[in-house]
Amino acid sequence: MFDAPHFQSHDEARKYLEALRWGGEPVCPHCGTIGRAYATKKEGVYRCAESTCRKDFSVTTKTVMESSHVKLHVWLRAFYLMTSSKKGMSAHQLHRTLKVTYKTAWFLAHRIREAMREGGLAPMGGGGGIVEADETYFGKYDTPRERKTKRYTKPTKGGKSGPANKRAIVALVERGGPVRTFHVAVADKPTVDKIVKDNVDRETRIHTDESRLYGDLAGHFASHETVKHSGGEYVRGDVHTNSAEGYFSIFKRGMRGVYQHCREKHLHRYLAEYDFRYNHRAKLGFNDGERADAAIRGAANKRLTYRQPR
Repeated sequence: MFDAPHFQSHDEARKYLEALRWGGEPVCPHCGTIGRAYATKKEGVYRCAESTCRKDFSVTTKTVMESSHVKLHVWLRAFYLMTSSKKGMSAHQLHRTLKVTYKTAWFLAHRIREAMREGGLAPMGGGGGIVEADETYFGKYDTPRERKTKRYTKPTKGGKSGPANKRAIVALVERGGPVRTFHVAVADKPTVDKIVKDNVDRETRIHTDESRLYGDLAGHFASHETVKHSGGEYVRGDVHTNSAEGYFSIFKRGMRGVYQHCREKHLHRYLAEYDFRYNHRAKLGFNDGERADAAIRGAANKRLTYRQPR
């Protein structure tokens, strides 16, 4: 699995990253100048020749790998492991596989999740395409004993009070394409309505279940078609939300089987991880190496420190 040279040594990994990030000529991350930098005496460190800049930089400057003491080939191994595992890889697994401390593995994983986070995305759908919208709840299940000793309200649709209020997840899935998820405090009608309208092109067919959360979508999009789950209807022609439900199934199996649990403040990072792998899956033309490279490219212009958990 790790036979390639860039998985074997720090220097080979640095060269691989330089080719991936810069494509040939160093690009100053401070001022954006291309090809006007020279190598310093320190291996892998360049100095911008632009008179208004003159700053030193390396291929990891202004990335999630900046200021890390972990060797670059270990970073590349971690990227590969995190992106190639369908259900994810826990910090304990990284710790054992990479032979680093658990603390280092935990932070490597969160930095890589930050690299996986996709921003500045164009509206989904358009051109008469289909986008499915659905919501779910994720969090710790109370044991029977806990339910007897404290007030317990089963999570329900519509943002009603309950222990899962802060673990509500809304998903938009383009049929045969990418997913986009949102961790919201409450999945109520105004919140869900805004998410859908802000992220989906108006020339789109919207498919949902019969939940009242989606009641105001019909006039905004090309069409709004529903399936009535409460009546046992899950598919009607090409109308269904099976893609969104399939994504939630992958997410929940991975979270419960691999990660066991996660703190509320980190849930959005795990969602970014699962979104990334879904959006770079084999059916969309990505192999394991290409998926890892895409995550590495996403590391640029992002930072995450121990003092910055969110």
